[in-house]
Amino acid sequence: MSVDVGRPAQPLPARRWRPPREAGAAALRDATVVACTLTWVPLVLVLDRGAGIWAQRALGLGTVALLLWLLRRETPLVRAQVAVVVAFATAVEYTFSPLLEVYVYRLDNVPAFVPPGHGLVYLCALALGRSGVVQARRRVLVAGTVVVGGAYAAWGLLLSDRLDVLGAFWFVCLLGFLRWGRSTTLYVGAFFVVTYLEILGTWLGVWEWKAYDPTGLVAIGNPPSGAAGGYGWFDLAAVLAAPAVLTAVRRVRDHPTTV
Repeated sequence: MSVDVGRPAQPLPARRWRPPREAGAAALRDATVVACTLTWVPLVLVLDRGAGIWAQRALGLGTVALLLWLLRRETPLVRAQVAVVVAFATAVEYTFSPLLEVYVYRLDNVPAFVPPGHGLVYLCALALGRSGVVQARRRVLVAGTVVVGGAYAAWGLLLSDRLDVLGAFWFVCLLGFLRWGRSTTLYVGAFFVVTYLEILGTWLGVWEWKAYDPTGLVAIGNPPSGAAGGYGWFDLAAVLAAPAVLTAVRRVRDHPTTV
């Protein structure tokens, strides 16, 4: 899954006092999202190594089921944002993989688990960013993300056996999101999750990035170092489209015969 936010799709609220029961429920919800995502997605990548098309479809059904289960405790806005991310990611995947071949999957397709997998990755980054543990260490974690991400991008430009210009560009995008985004901890979560899964997926051979973009001018690492910065644009799609999605759903629900 090539895991490729402006403004975050849902500004993470300022910390406020919550009754112990409410705070505990929110912490359990976020921990469940993170644990399930970071267990299920790597497992799917491992199982895909020798899977055929029908096994990929079964893994895709499992990924959809897990995503829907995790979304049951989210707000309508978050559900709409995840839906937009999945739709946008599907369009990106089919454009940049089979069509342009910027990266290719093992069976030269877009595996069925990839589009819903993007939804899980987004939800996991959101859960990490809004968690109390991350919020309490916001400045340290943002600074750490900049340092580690910058070192990774510099390695791709100067030391790697394979030049990585795209990764450096995406790292600059990440810096912009961290500087001007309203919820910087979301991008911290995205950096951790996306970087981990990109390294794992390419190491397992589930997908592979080509050495250059279709123009032959932009060198690409395998994976690109700043992939989390590229993922920020998925969130931008969510912030622009999710309110309209909610409005359309409510209109259909309230006036089913007039739409």
